Amino acid sequence: MSLSTPSVPSDPAVPIADPRKADHPKGLYTLFFTEMWERFSYYGMRALLVLFMTTAIDKGGLGFEVGKSTLIYGYYTMAVYMLSVLGGFVADKIIGARQSVLVGGIIIASGHFTMAINSTNTFYAGLVLVAVGTGLLKPNISTMVGSLYSASDERRDAGFSIFYMGINIGAFAAPLLTGFLAQHQWFKDWLTNRGFDPNHSWHWAFALAGIGMTVGLITYVRNMRRIAHIGAAPELTTNQRIRNLFLSFVGVAALGGLVWISSKFPTVVGVLGVVITASVIYYAIKGGQEGRHVAAIFVLFAVSIVFFAVFEQAGSSINLFARDFTDTTLFGFTFPSSWFQAANPVFVILLAPLFAWLWTHLGPHQPSSPMKFFFGLVFVGLSFVLMVPAAKLATEGLVSPLWLLGLFFLQTIGELCLSPVGLSTVTKLAPAKLVGVMMGGWFLATSMGNFLSGYLARTFGEGSAEGSLSVFFKDQAIFVLVAAAILLALVPGVKKLMGNIR
Repeated sequence: MSLSTPSVPSDPAVPIADPRKADHPKGLYTLFFTEMWERFSYYGMRALLVLFMTTAIDKGGLGFEVGKSTLIYGYYTMAVYMLSVLGGFVADKIIGARQSVLVGGIIIASGHFTMAINSTNTFYAGLVLVAVGTGLLKPNISTMVGSLYSASDERRDAGFSIFYMGINIGAFAAPLLTGFLAQHQWFKDWLTNRGFDPNHSWHWAFALAGIGMTVGLITYVRNMRRIAHIGAAPELTTNQRIRNLFLSFVGVAALGGLVWISSKFPTVVGVLGVVITASVIYYAIKGGQEGRHVAAIFVLFAVSIVFFAVFEQAGSSINLFARDFTDTTLFGFTFPSSWFQAANPVFVILLAPLFAWLWTHLGPHQPSSPMKFFFGLVFVGLSFVLMVPAAKLATEGLVSPLWLLGLFFLQTIGELCLSPVGLSTVTKLAPAKLVGVMMGGWFLATSMGNFLSGYLARTFGEGSAEGSLSVFFKDQAIFVLVAAAILLALVPGVKKLMGNIR
């Protein structure tokens, strides 16, 4: 799963120095279960989104073409990250983090239940609601976890580790359960035997995602007294609240405009490239260490866009490869193709402590942040290199599930090299007066990478040539590895811009 929000802290396995302080605030477990169920609802729906859209109408899907489906997927995931920026503003300036989580959860559940209704219009409406709700909930629940501890509390990193374990538990369980309802023949037969249309199994799965979020909300409300001391609304005058509410509406309009402009993709990418390049040059020559730090941040923004453009195809092109070209029978049991989406959180749970130990063990000799970004690009690029021979074999029949497990393993390594480092590096480099702006920039860069993932995936399966599928993976692997080579050449310069910060 994507850590950019993030889902693993920069040091997820830091031991608690004093055993007497091992007890964590009770509010942590309230937030743990709330976020676990929110991630269950999000990843449960995400695992099915492109599959549902590309399934034929007579089989219960929407019958969309691959290109249209992956673009919708890209717009949706882009909106989630963009709205996270606005969600932070709403919490800080209007209703507080505690109420933002509650309102966001209600909107998310409403969105999933809306998608459970068999209609194209309700599908689109549900997507909008889930995106808005996630934008309100996701950034603020993480902020509340941080508010449970003082900056010097030795339990802080361990607390975040517990919290992010909940994220990965939810992300692991979600595709297994929603995928079973949506795709498995046993459940379709169960529906038929009870007089229900088996083609509506998708909507039962969307409803399950809504039930998951509802369970999270019940947990949150019943235990809200444990977090009553954090996440309060700011003390504002009526005029200040009206002003901030107006600015929120302006923000929604601006983000909506950016989504619309993004439909003119080549122009947007060109403009974005010019803006990032100009920003790097401007801040690099502006003088002063702060300016050079900002220039380094913009380089990392560009790298993150490339990374997520490939990594986030897990829900689009890789999901389609799992359904259409992968053998999903194991020991006589046929499992839903969406179950592959559970592989990444499992690998995160297994590998995150190893990476935490590795960086700690290396200490001052560990790679710099730009080098970690380089490794992130290399591993995500290698994951698509691995798929080239798999795609060639797919022309002869269904391929082994080990190919996709290998892809997710490599991508998780890349993810752990880049995602936990990203936000940490931005906060260290950003001038004090620009921390909020730079954090917003990180989320916007991530959102653009998510949109780009949907755009690149649109050509999956196109063409009648026997090697067209392998060309799809080869071209994108080249795209990422060339970007990695460029970054490697720039590493000395970026380190110079960063000064004493690693």
